[in-house]
Amino acid sequence: MLHKWKLPSLLPLCLLLTSVSCSTSLNSSSSSNPSDAVALLGFKAKADLNNALPFSSNKTLHFCQWVGIQCAKAKVVRLVIQDLDLAGVFAPDTLTRLDQLRVLSLQNLSLTGPIPDLSGLINLKTLFLDHNSFSGSLPHSLSSLHRLRTVDLSYNNLTGSLPVWLTGLNRIYYLHLESNRFSGTVPPLNQSSLQTFNVSGNNLTGVVPVTPTLLRFGPASFSGNPNLCGEIIRVECHPNAPFFGPAAPSTVPEAPSPASALGLRAGEGVELAQPCHKKHKRTAVIAGFSAGGFVLICSLLCFVLAVKKQRKQVKRTDLPSDDVAQAAAAVQMEQEELEQKVKKVQGIQVVKSGSLLFCAGEAQVYSLDQLMRASAELLGRGKLGSTYKAVLDNRLIVCVKRLDASVLEGTGREVFERHLESVGGLRHPNLVPLRAYFQAKEERLLIYDYQPNGSLFSLIHGSKSTRAKPLHWTSCLKIAEDVAQGLSYIHQAWRLVHGNLKSSNVLLGSDFEACVTDYCLSVLATNPPQWEEENPDSAAYKAPETLHSTHPPTPKSDVYAYGILLVELLTGRPPSQHLVSVPLKEMMEWVRSVREESDQDGGGSDSKESINKMGLLLEVAVTCRSASPDQRPTMWQVLKMLQEIKETVATDETETELMGSCPG
Repeated sequence: MLHKWKLPSLLPLCLLLTSVSCSTSLNSSSSSNPSDAVALLGFKAKADLNNALPFSSNKTLHFCQWVGIQCAKAKVVRLVIQDLDLAGVFAPDTLTRLDQLRVLSLQNLSLTGPIPDLSGLINLKTLFLDHNSFSGSLPHSLSSLHRLRTVDLSYNNLTGSLPVWLTGLNRIYYLHLESNRFSGTVPPLNQSSLQTFNVSGNNLTGVVPVTPTLLRFGPASFSGNPNLCGEIIRVECHPNAPFFGPAAPSTVPEAPSPASALGLRAGEGVELAQPCHKKHKRTAVIAGFSAGGFVLICSLLCFVLAVKKQRKQVKRTDLPSDDVAQAAAAVQMEQEELEQKVKKVQGIQVVKSGSLLFCAGEAQVYSLDQLMRASAELLGRGKLGSTYKAVLDNRLIVCVKRLDASVLEGTGREVFERHLESVGGLRHPNLVPLRAYFQAKEERLLIYDYQPNGSLFSLIHGSKSTRAKPLHWTSCLKIAEDVAQGLSYIHQAWRLVHGNLKSSNVLLGSDFEACVTDYCLSVLATNPPQWEEENPDSAAYKAPETLHSTHPPTPKSDVYAYGILLVELLTGRPPSQHLVSVPLKEMMEWVRSVREESDQDGGGSDSKESINKMGLLLEVAVTCRSASPDQRPTMWQVLKMLQEIKETVATDETETELMGSCPG
């Protein structure tokens, strides 16, 4: 379908052309530059054995108007064909000649044979070839596509190893290779750009490398590979293999440790805690330590008895007094070393039963005593308890959530610990990380990173002293994608549920990235406070199936809350004031009028183009707010919708640039 573009004023001749003359110009362009049309027809000839594609050499319909094709200046920039039974092959020297192609999506087309050399697609950013029957190895030509960000080759019959050159895809954001027949080891991926990754359902073997990037992904990203092992997937390796896996190559930069990030030098009172994700063996570990301590104590007693016996024997010998003194000193030193070992074992037991428990290998840069002495400022009160900003004596600032004992009444100690072990393992750029937690009697504390730029709620609604202005649609899109990334990670990688998504639980990081907090805690709330249930805005976030029942939160109820959040983001209105059960067109008119009304300058600042693009976001929101859970998309599908919108916007901008550069 052709897009009509408003051209710059410096091209008045193009603006004055009639539709007939424009069509003639377009057709003449295609005749002078037929390579894209030839490439498309060549692909159809080899791939479309069932004649399902409506491509034709008939010149009455320009190739840019063919189904699934989007052009800029008579060059194909986007090709999306999916869910057809083509049953042929992706022949070389066909689509690979589309040198301006940005997006290539050939999903679920029953294509067979190897993936051809793709090096000709020098501008390619997005590649979806999933749910086909491609065979052969991963094409090496991908390594030359330096603009590539999204690759999905899942659900095919690809074989061979995962090559090391995957670590050189410096812009890769999304890499899905699951449900193939890949073998060999997992390469030490460490690109900071990589946010979505899956190699499950293959024949991979060996130790999963421990890199800062791969640590972001949970066991689900590697499941279905029975011969994989290592710390990340929580499977112990063969005794001859190191449990923590091979170190990343020296060429791959390591992420700074929490201690170095805080400016602490080595040895300044920093000791490593046990990672939260290994605490499921806590009982066995403590029992082991207890048994070990008992053995050491018994050994020590036996040793003391032996020493006394030895001293008696020494007195009966003719050794010089100096030798006797040296022997006694050596025995005393050895005895003290044994006592220190016993104390160390007992000390570990005390830490496990009472002090702060640090998550995911976090360094103990502060103690419980330091935390209790910190100056605190109340930030707010929510469904589960109160949140404080705490400034420690080493100037470190953390966020402490003090859980309300009455809300968690009935949640036992073991249940709490097991759940926090899972939550503490979540690491994603769009989640506020849980660093440590504590419980003793009825006191339960959670320690998070402090986010200096406030909440999304404050950004949207302003404060008592400032009035918020409607966010530009690009900011809405960026925030929406950030939140969707965090929720999708919770749902897909860890099979958990947020359960309490709202704008006050989305914080803004140091680069104003949106970071979700208070995630996966609502399942612990056995007795939610009455005021929370009576709050109309809080109630508006609840999905219909959970509003007036004891139905636990689900991923689909998170999706519903996300739809409410998205409308709040677009309108600046609290959820209790949103329109419900109205057609999309009426919703769009309401959003436009609300934004104009809220604009400080009066009259609105959104262009027609911005309104149209906001309509795409609103369509996602309305889909998420479906009354029936079955009609709502998954968060993963929502994320793909947002990425499609972003790709469309990027393509539109490219198209405008290309059109603007045409000669007058």
